[in-house]
Amino acid sequence: MGYELRIIKQFSAAHSLRGYRGKCEGLHGHNWKVELVVSSEKLNASGMVVDFKNLKKKLNRILFKLDHRYLNKITFFKKTNPTSENIARYIFEKLKEKNLSYKIKEVVVWESEDALASFKEE
Repeated sequence: MGYELRIIKQFSAAHSLRGYRGKCEGLHGHNWKVELVVSSEKLNASGMVVDFKNLKKKLNRILFKLDHRYLNKITFFKKTNPTSENIARYIFEKLKEKNLSYKIKEVVVWESEDALASFKEE
């Protein structure tokens, strides 16, 4: 048993997929939607897992570095293909670097209304 919080934010960026045969191998962009899921067994003194405002601020700091950028030029994606799966992992790992009182449970990334990928640790 535990508590779970979800927030959704957005960013816009371009990418091209290396080693892919098809339209997506060329430069193109998406209006990405990112859902962050965190969990905790306990609540803080205010009766919250974390203030939504603070959670949004942490995610925004990461998305700011991706927003309106060519993802292939970001250091992480120079060696790692900037697929939705890897973008979800990148965001997850960046959030996990912080010493938090709650668990980063999952990051879900939509590249369109009907296509998404997620990353979570089991």
